[in-house]
Amino acid sequence: MRTLLSRTALAALTLTFASEAIATEWNVSLWGKRRAFTENVEKLAELVSEKTGGEFTLNISYGGLSKNTENLDGIEIGAFEMAQFCAGYHPDKNPSITVLELPFLGISSLEVERKASMAVYNHPAVAEDLARWNAKLLMPSPLPQYNIAGVGDAPHSLADFEGLTVRATGGIGAAMEAAGAVPTSMSATEVRQAMDSGVIKAASFAPHAHMSFGTAEVAKWWTTNLNPGAVNCPVVVNIDAYEALTDEERAALDGSVDEALDHYISFYNDNTMARWWPMLEEKGIEQVTFSEEEVSAFREAAASPAAQAWIEENTARGLPAQELYDLVVGIAAEGE
Repeated sequence: MRTLLSRTALAALTLTFASEAIATEWNVSLWGKRRAFTENVEKLAELVSEKTGGEFTLNISYGGLSKNTENLDGIEIGAFEMAQFCAGYHPDKNPSITVLELPFLGISSLEVERKASMAVYNHPAVAEDLARWNAKLLMPSPLPQYNIAGVGDAPHSLADFEGLTVRATGGIGAAMEAAGAVPTSMSATEVRQAMDSGVIKAASFAPHAHMSFGTAEVAKWWTTNLNPGAVNCPVVVNIDAYEALTDEERAALDGSVDEALDHYISFYNDNTMARWWPMLEEKGIEQVTFSEEEVSAFREAAASPAAQAWIEENTARGLPAQELYDLVVGIAAEGE
């Protein structure tokens, strides 16, 4: 009887270890706190767990695994299996996707941003570019057009941007420079302190980030219609980890992307934007709307030079830059 019980206990223990062995856990490096910008990853984690009966889980960390500007490096060395980052943090490391950050591309909605991003991510040259960092592009975090919130005197013409210190990365930074501003690149988590200390007077963000990172708490003005562009912030996975998944796990992950993005866009439109406009009124933030002539002049000064410079620079890198640019502007022109 003692032998039988021992064998039964051993079998149960073996079964427990076997169950634990087949479970897959991925660590996911995000930053800040849960917000509209991270809802795609939060929903993806929920769906993957549901589809695998809890045998494949995504453990999301907000800043506990890496700095946001170092997430791509962490993916490269396998410090974690999934991460979110923004192309403008290190354009030299991911030049192919910076096409999506060029100013005045004409992208009119989150849906169009999603379509353009996925088209670029699926291009073979782009996949090869990110594979240098052992990264596979999984999905975008579509953002609406950025606008500027700041302290001090509000700008009412392009000339008023002359000398304005503004946090602006990528193509938006190039656009602000064309308007005479002084763009500064810094991570989102550093912006509020920089504004409080006077290092910058304004910041370029999407509405959710103005609320999440505190600029809306101190801003005196906000531009309603400059719409110079948006940053592109993909979610990537470590290629080795992706290839090590079982067929079922990989199907659960890949098959959840569209639903996660659907949720993200609905959440952003129905939640974030619904709070943004009333908050501007409540806080008495001046809403600065520029004339069509001013916006057209801004676009003329910034769009074509930035695009041409990007195409020349990245063609020299060996990328099909003109093809990627044409792909994005073609999708933008189609609209929804």
